[in-house]
Amino acid sequence: MQIDDEAHGPAMLPLHPNQLWVLRVRGLITAVPILLAAVMADLGPLRETPVPPGAVGGGILVALLASLIVLPPRRYRAWAYREEADELHIRSGLLVRSSTVVPFGRVQHIDVTHGPVERRFGLATLVLHTAGTRGASVPLPGLLQAEAEAMRDRIRAKIRQDLV
Repeated sequence: MQIDDEAHGPAMLPLHPNQLWVLRVRGLITAVPILLAAVMADLGPLRETPVPPGAVGGGILVALLASLIVLPPRRYRAWAYREEADELHIRSGLLVRSSTVVPFGRVQHIDVTHGPVERRFGLATLVLHTAGTRGASVPLPGLLQAEAEAMRDRIRAKIRQDLV
């Protein structure tokens, strides 16, 4: 599936659908300690206040569930990319939208990373490291492991070809 977006030029590709699950699992990993802290506060220090039992934990649970249901699909849809002959275009961001163009001639080295959650879903992140300080590392998450490695190899071949 390609994303036609006239504001960002020709069609861009979405991330792999498994990235949505990666975002949900990461959100859950973040939410559990927050919820446990709220429950502990509700059982301990808040018992000496007029706050009704379960109000803090329940309120936080509702907020966390909403963030696990609403945010991951929106974050997923915010990402798109397009590989061209001599550059990679990446679009991302919900509140602060970013459109990044990485010319292959500026790439210093390329990493393919995959943490435990990404590995579980067969995904990886392609990271392009460029010369400079601002935006020197440009990640593209949500690629199948094989596609990230193939993209790394294609970009590396294009860089070598330009050097000859």
